[in-house]
Amino acid sequence: MADYLSYMDQLNEAERIRAPDTPESLIGRLAALPAAWDMLDDYGLDVYSKQIVGRVATTAEVRDRRGRPMVTGVNFGSQDYLSLASHPAVMKAATDAIERYGVHVGGSAALMGNCAPSWLLEKQLCDWLQLSDCSLFPTGWGAGYGAIRALVRPRDHIVIDRLSHASLHEGARAATRHVHVFNHLSLESLERQLKLVRERSANVGILVVTESLFSMDSDVPDLRAHQELARRYGATLMVDMAHDLGSMGANGLGALEQQDMLGKVDVVMGSFSKTFTSNGGFVACNSPGLKLAIRFGCGPHTFSNAMSPAQASVVLKNLEIVRSSEGAHRRALLQRNSVALRKVVADAGTPAMGIPSAVVPVPMGSTGRCRMVSRFISEGGAVCNAVEYPAVPREGARLRLQVMADHALEDIELFRGIYTRALAQADAALAAFGCSEALGEDAGEPYDSALAPLSTIDPVLQAEI
Repeated sequence: MADYLSYMDQLNEAERIRAPDTPESLIGRLAALPAAWDMLDDYGLDVYSKQIVGRVATTAEVRDRRGRPMVTGVNFGSQDYLSLASHPAVMKAATDAIERYGVHVGGSAALMGNCAPSWLLEKQLCDWLQLSDCSLFPTGWGAGYGAIRALVRPRDHIVIDRLSHASLHEGARAATRHVHVFNHLSLESLERQLKLVRERSANVGILVVTESLFSMDSDVPDLRAHQELARRYGATLMVDMAHDLGSMGANGLGALEQQDMLGKVDVVMGSFSKTFTSNGGFVACNSPGLKLAIRFGCGPHTFSNAMSPAQASVVLKNLEIVRSSEGAHRRALLQRNSVALRKVVADAGTPAMGIPSAVVPVPMGSTGRCRMVSRFISEGGAVCNAVEYPAVPREGARLRLQVMADHALEDIELFRGIYTRALAQADAALAAFGCSEALGEDAGEPYDSALAPLSTIDPVLQAEI
């Protein structure tokens, strides 16, 4: 669809040149998009906008975007890492909160949208993260975007890992034109960009942005080295903990805990939608000034309705479980399941990327092969998600399998047969169409910053990248 949108833009541009005096309709130029979407549906290759029927669990009934039955089977397509979405204590926390507080707070956190559960959640997150100040957001996306907008002024610079989440890239582009993309996980690339910025602008602020676990590749940066480089060049480091917080580490604190960096990173943020089974997010640091800047000058926080009491109560209960012996047991099960699933896909000749985590990314190569394999996985009785350009490189399409603590080893063995057959069926179907879509050697390679759109790179540094 991204390529189709680009093609439509080219056609529209040609029409503008042909008829320069004819106004262009913003809505009218999108009129042809449904035809492309429906064409994918006709061939069973529309793998997006699915709907789940019933609770999120290790098995799921799924319908397509038109509401038609799609698949009922083992579920590797939902973000419920510790299987807490239907935990009895979590559901009781939600119903108790609704009974006591109602379903809505009726305002933003800057006015009177805070409630007793959200106030307590901020305090408990500070204690857990070993940081002094925390601000909640109604979405994780808003937390990433909003933190950058609160920290960065137009004169400042941002140096960001190429694979950082879209919310972070969009926040960066909205905050300043001085955005520099460094090669994924590359300390050499990061330092090169920091050095270039400092050589040209000795007194500007610099924000370095990365993640503690990248969901597209399931890999982890050297956070201590990132923080040391940031300090060396007078920069501030911000780390997105969305995917490993709660689900990895002895105490659930992810890569920061594993690298002995708790309380030592300048700014951390995260989302509650992966392990903590709720919409919402947070930003935490040791600066009360940032909390006030967020409270009164950050659109996604200041001008958005705050988290509901039920959402905050759900996250509180999840946090209690995550910090308990039950949480440790669930993390151990999750790790076991991730290792087992990674073995299944490796045995089929498609090794997973990165390290064992709740996310198991499996390179497919081209978009066509990825969609075809996804189609046959659904037909075989399993649920997963396909990821393609522009979320990943054009020849780096992949399946993103998401594991839960409650998956049984039998579920994973069932997937072995489904997956092996799906690969064979997809390659046979592509061969029948005369396509050679086998996995390319470079399909799993990380991004090269030379591939970054020019709009995301500071013009001053384009020549040096």
